[in-house]
Amino acid sequence: MTKEKRLIFGTTLKYLNSFDMALAKLAIISFVLFVLSVFPVIANWVTNTPWLWFLAAWIIFAIIPITKLWRK
Repeated sequence: MTKEKRLIFGTTLKYLNSFDMALAKLAIISFVLFVLSVFPVIANWVTNTPWLWFLAAWIIFAIIPITKLWRK
């Protein structure tokens, strides 16, 4: 019997469909917006940081999932 890869709290990705993943993404986005609204210092830092830094971070974080998507 093969051992499943476990994530946080013992769940596995095979039980999540695309709708669940979309809800997880929306939850993360709404949490980030909540943090930005509660802490003005963080919101000020975000608005004063050049947008190219966020684009570079997105590219770096998205490299592995995008390459896995294109391989299949």
